[in-house]
Amino acid sequence: MNNSISQKFTLTSLFRFSLPSILMLILTSLYTSVDGVFVSRFVGSDALSAINILLPLDSIMIGLSIMFGTGGSAIIGFKLGAGQEREAKENFTLITVAAVIIGTITAVLFVLFLPSIIPMLGASRRLFSYCMDYGYILTAFAVPYILQFMFNSLFITAGKPKLALAVTAIAGAMNLILDYLFIAIFDMGIGGAAWGTALSRSFGGLYPVIYFIVNKEGLHFSRPKLDFRVISRTITNGSSEMVSNIAAGVTTFLFNITMMKLLGEEGIAAMTIVLYTQFIYSSVYFGFANSCAPVISYNYGKGDTMHLKKLFRYCLIIIGGSTAAMLALSFFAAQPLITLFTPRETAIFPLAYHGYLIFIWNFLFAGINVFASSLFSAFSNGGISALISFLRTFVFIIGSLMTLPSFLGVDGLWLAVPAAEALTCLIAVPLMILYGKRKYGYL
Repeated sequence: MNNSISQKFTLTSLFRFSLPSILMLILTSLYTSVDGVFVSRFVGSDALSAINILLPLDSIMIGLSIMFGTGGSAIIGFKLGAGQEREAKENFTLITVAAVIIGTITAVLFVLFLPSIIPMLGASRRLFSYCMDYGYILTAFAVPYILQFMFNSLFITAGKPKLALAVTAIAGAMNLILDYLFIAIFDMGIGGAAWGTALSRSFGGLYPVIYFIVNKEGLHFSRPKLDFRVISRTITNGSSEMVSNIAAGVTTFLFNITMMKLLGEEGIAAMTIVLYTQFIYSSVYFGFANSCAPVISYNYGKGDTMHLKKLFRYCLIIIGGSTAAMLALSFFAAQPLITLFTPRETAIFPLAYHGYLIFIWNFLFAGINVFASSLFSAFSNGGISALISFLRTFVFIIGSLMTLPSFLGVDGLWLAVPAAEALTCLIAVPLMILYGKRKYGYL
């Protein structure tokens, strides 16, 4: 099978190969942020706060999708590298079917129990109706949302990163246009934002299914062979990403209830703005990690240790360069980004700007942490990958949230994520060195 992940990469070609995936996730984060811009400008800050209240549910859906995407990519990429093309196609189809089943169950549970879930997520009475209007629509479309993010990874494994970028760009344009129509023109409020997002996600999730049914060249759907070991390995390999996103949902919940106590609904609105900017910048790290992981899996399956060493070195160079660039850009772009969501004269602007300048220091460590987790997933070492993700997105953040605000107030809340990333880096780097020398041979 002629697959672009099989090429011999140089530093330049690896960056070019990863660029569509990076741009794809940047576009995804941008069109996700579009909801926030339109809602904040046309509906109000309370509606914006409601979207943040519901982020833990979004995190669960994204976690499931990335679990199947990255976990499946490791298996499929390994089998392509080992020349087992028929099994790769069977596994590809089976993983997709499993994702649809799990997504359907998730949608049903969310819709049935949403009125009980929303108060548990920390919504005040003032925010409850906004949460209901937005949440019912978004959770009902869980299946296409899960498929959309899953195929972001699987398109790359299939050697089609540019197609993944095109699908994401179209879905993003749809969301922008529909949000404008539903919110600004038809005055549908927060429900309009939900419908715009749901319909654009439907395209992003259903188009890849049609493509892999019609396409008969390269990786495509075939008759699946039920193999619970493949499903189990997919879940295990992708467990770190699942843990990472669910933990992110839990920590968002903790951020919300802590911020509600400290600054009320306005504080949550400010934090929502900062998190939207975080999504945009973090997409660079996740986009690169998603694109290089199937390449690493392929060469690991092929047994090409020399090329693995080069790939690892190239990855570190790209991550280092992107970290420096994003920190610099973060400072220059702070005020223009925040102004998109709220005018300077509002009470929310200074809260968001102050928090942003503290929060962005997490980028100094986040790149290497994201890559480390993805690296071990690529080697099908879900245990170590999950450990890094769990420490990064749950243990250290909760520890920081429980201690720093007591001493530093709101500043301690903003500092929780940078502190968690720094502590994770102290563990992730030694693990990469240890396994790189003793087991996988990339050092």
